[in-house]
Amino acid sequence: MLFSYPELATLAGVQGVIVYALASALPLFVFSALGPIIRRKCPEGFVLTEWTRQRYGVIAALYLSFMTLVTLFLYMVAELSAIGQVVNALTGLDGLPVIIVECVITTIYTCMYCSGLVSRIRLGQCADLVMVIAMGGFKVSFITDNIQGAMVVGLIIIAAIAIGVETKIDTSLIGPSGLTQPSLLGWQLLYILPVAILTNDFFLSSFWLRTFASKTDRDLWIGISMAAGAILVIITMVGCTGLVAAWAGLWPGDDPENPIPGSIALFVLLEQLPSWVMGIVLVMSVTLSTAAFDSLQSAMVSTASNDLFRNRLGIWWIRLAVVLVIIPVVVIAIRAPSILQIFLISDLVSAATIPVLVIGLSDACYWWRGFEVVVGGLGGILTVFIFGTIYYDSALAGAQLILLEQGLYGDDWGAFGAFVAAPFGGLLWGFGALALRLAVQFLIARSRGERFDALDRPVYLSEEHDSAGTGYEGEAETTVLDRPGKGSGKFV
Repeated sequence: MLFSYPELATLAGVQGVIVYALASALPLFVFSALGPIIRRKCPEGFVLTEWTRQRYGVIAALYLSFMTLVTLFLYMVAELSAIGQVVNALTGLDGLPVIIVECVITTIYTCMYCSGLVSRIRLGQCADLVMVIAMGGFKVSFITDNIQGAMVVGLIIIAAIAIGVETKIDTSLIGPSGLTQPSLLGWQLLYILPVAILTNDFFLSSFWLRTFASKTDRDLWIGISMAAGAILVIITMVGCTGLVAAWAGLWPGDDPENPIPGSIALFVLLEQLPSWVMGIVLVMSVTLSTAAFDSLQSAMVSTASNDLFRNRLGIWWIRLAVVLVIIPVVVIAIRAPSILQIFLISDLVSAATIPVLVIGLSDACYWWRGFEVVVGGLGGILTVFIFGTIYYDSALAGAQLILLEQGLYGDDWGAFGAFVAAPFGGLLWGFGALALRLAVQFLIARSRGERFDALDRPVYLSEEHDSAGTGYEGEAETTVLDRPGKGSGKFV
């Protein structure tokens, strides 16, 4: 947040700040809209992959689980890399010790379970608090998020007042900067960012855990509305620091041959402020990072335990595995050249996968199978390669476009085309896979002299609508999919 939003402000101006803030906050409402639907279809689930297994079968669920775990891994890398860079930028110190301390602390209260030991310790009034922390798991993550959220709001207010009082804006620089005018990049981001962030949010199990944990649908709407409002305000304020740095004459600096990178515009601004403000921002950064990192750890434990091992493996082994995963996360975090590039790769994968996945939420699309989901997801990525090869007239450039090596802020239509090719290409491949599957099933039925029933309405749909007084017409005696909550769906 402290790097990418100010950077975008220096590139796309006010337009970029507004688009990025809205694209970060509004997609959360998809959990309000789809969460109740998925909870009714999969009442015993707690992550998206559980519904996927029920609806599409084991193979599609494992495919989504793998993508989810990869996304969680990348987000953990990004969190640690970002906090390391913040510490280094604000203090000049090595950020590795802070990264290690954060990992140790969040692991203790998130992954550990020592209630039996703590129950024998007499700590007076502190006993209850220690007990809660030692219990570990996602409940503690809820508690710490509330505390950390309150701290962040207070710290944001203090930092905003300090910047407003101490920083002097040169109004003569506002017009020539061009940051108040719309730009090609700003218009491109109007499509890219909502697609990238919306679809990638589906891969974040921490969001789904909160969705399933809400007591009622009304509570879910209230919670997400509060979260979206807070995110919108905070991100807009942080993004505007890039504008302030430019209009205060601090960015891009006085050396045209070695301009200051836009990614550190906020820190260039902070250098002009009293040291206590830098301390507040440092505390805010650690608080935000810790709040996000413990949720990612809990989500990884839940996803691995439920999706990969179906809760047959002891939770201690899963927690131990997550602890071991943190080691490569730290190693990659201190070496990661571009966190934004890592996020963009994950966004492309999600943009290709999620559109073909959510089709199954509609009862009218009961004929949609896991085969179409997997083929569509992989086909969307292949479509990006095909587009890049044609656009750049080079197969190598097409492959590099999958990794978005030129970043998001290029001066061409490559990144925009990639985020168009991924979802729409995925849908084309998905429907192509549907046509292929139905053709093969039709030919098999004809060769065996059997009735072609691949498009028959499932029994459970007729039963559910009949019980509601709005029954379906058609062959209620046939069944294509297992009843939700009773079976494992079908891949083909």
